[in-house]
Amino acid sequence: MKSSEQHKAIKKQSAPSAPKKRNITSREAAMNILTAVEEEGAYSNLLLNQVLKGANLSPADAGLATELVYGTIARRNTLDYFLESYVAKGLKKLTPWVRNLLRLSLYQILYLDRIPDHAAVSEAVNIAKRKGHQGISGMVNGVLRNMLRNLDQLKVPEDLPAVKRIALTHSHPEWLVKRWVAQYGEHTAEAMCRANNEAPPVSVRVNTTMISRDKLMQEMEEAGHIVVPSLISKDGIIVSSGGNMALTSWYKDGMLSVQDESSMLVAEAVEPKPGMTVLDCCAAPGGKTSHIGEKMQDQGSIIANDIHPHKVKLIQDQADRLGLSSIETVCHDALDLDTYYPEASFDRILLDAPCSGFGVIRRKPDLRWAKSPEDVEAISSLQSELLSRAVKLLKPGGILVYSTCTTEPKENDQVVREFLASHPDYAAVPPAESMNEEVKSCVTEEGYGIQILPQKFNSDGFYIARLKRLG
Repeated sequence: MKSSEQHKAIKKQSAPSAPKKRNITSREAAMNILTAVEEEGAYSNLLLNQVLKGANLSPADAGLATELVYGTIARRNTLDYFLESYVAKGLKKLTPWVRNLLRLSLYQILYLDRIPDHAAVSEAVNIAKRKGHQGISGMVNGVLRNMLRNLDQLKVPEDLPAVKRIALTHSHPEWLVKRWVAQYGEHTAEAMCRANNEAPPVSVRVNTTMISRDKLMQEMEEAGHIVVPSLISKDGIIVSSGGNMALTSWYKDGMLSVQDESSMLVAEAVEPKPGMTVLDCCAAPGGKTSHIGEKMQDQGSIIANDIHPHKVKLIQDQADRLGLSSIETVCHDALDLDTYYPEASFDRILLDAPCSGFGVIRRKPDLRWAKSPEDVEAISSLQSELLSRAVKLLKPGGILVYSTCTTEPKENDQVVREFLASHPDYAAVPPAESMNEEVKSCVTEEGYGIQILPQKFNSDGFYIARLKRLG
């Protein structure tokens, strides 16, 4: 008979160990995010950051998950068009996670050359087995292998009507393509859609209160980065290699900020001078505000306003990191700023208005599917009201810059045109003298501002108008 100690030892040896937690793969992470975006309306960038923080992924796998999420969202229209012919019961009848598994797998096959087709299919089948049952994994395997056999047939027909062909080829909603064709013509509309599917370059802005652009570029080159000066902003640098610039010592020490080149043009349009008083009406997250502070050599007064307290903190954090003491953050509704400050109290005002965001679709691929024509109507009304309130605070002879990150004329030139028609004591003035000549040439047909389209400089789409108070 075994002793009690022997019984305990045997029991300990035979007791089942706690199941080891399985690490999630990059493709599973992407599938979960895509499903949450579709089912819950989650923001892909926020959810991606949250999931990647919790997942034990290597940098390479985290990069793949990011590519799969943004790429699959961007190409959804095209992927669904091809999948529909191969899913017997129809794509819409599939469980959301299965639909998104097929989408991200086909995205790899069609758009990611570095991933072998068999690896994309094999991993999809493995995920389907783990998450579903034999029938689902069999269906996923059958659909993808059938599509592989017919890859040469996965093409958008050339004889489709222009709007439908562009929408399917470059994966944009038809209503938006139709709108752009009417506004800019077929050729330009297609170039806009094509640019929206290209990865944006990494661009940084030099904090000229700390270091010159030439000196920073020299330091970056010595550290092994490939850099070139921006052609459209005197403060910009394009970084062709080197990873996340926000993780560098230059960023932490306040020598640079990560910012798109088009966005850098806004502070240049403001033309701030040391000693001026400046109001930034909708300032979060603070990139343009801090650029204004840098251009003023941190001499003067900048009021940076936002309606959301947590976003006001972002502005202050930027100012602190960059060593800018001239920036004072406040939290108000921009429509009420004229109740907090006396009329004609600012030399310069920046109204970087809330907008549809059509100029930054390549950075926020969800936007193309989230917006509607009704959104444009609603936002343009708000923009007009914000502009009419803000200008009361401008000194005679002062300049207000109205900017948006959209390509929509109804939110841009039309807002300015209607404002000027009802405010004869204001006038549109030409782009800042210091601006690049090619940028100046982007003036709109109506002549109120400059409209940068995403394909023009391989930068974000932006509108910038300068309004002067006369007298």
